[in-house]
Amino acid sequence: QVQLVESGGGLVQPGGSLRLSCAASGSIFSINAMGWYRQTPGKERELVAAITSSGNTNYADSVKGRFTISRDNAKNTWYLQMNSLKPEDTAVYYCGCTTQQARGAVAHTYWGQGTQVTVSS
Repeated sequence: QVQLVESGGGLVQPGGSLRLSCAASGSIFSINAMGWYRQTPGKERELVAAITSSGNTNYADSVKGRFTISRDNAKNTWYLQMNSLKPEDTAVYYCGCTTQQARGAVAHTYWGQGTQVTVSS
């Protein structure tokens, strides 16, 4: 059993910054990949940023140069630093990870509960 708890969302003015955090707990042997997704009404959930176990990163074109994903492997925690926020960044942000609960076990994907980010003046 793995639980993801995310935090850091809120209301911010255009041009401002927010930092989202996601902490995984439970029966975790290893985390293979970590990421952030977002979803707005009428749109499918889309990838914002991801980081692999080796440290390689991938970003949506719309956030390149503004958002940074990072991780703390010792704490099973990862972050999304969001700078120069725009109104179109408004969405519910979800963290996710793919993890193994034991050596040799199949990998599963888990999701956080979501945190609202609103960019408005």
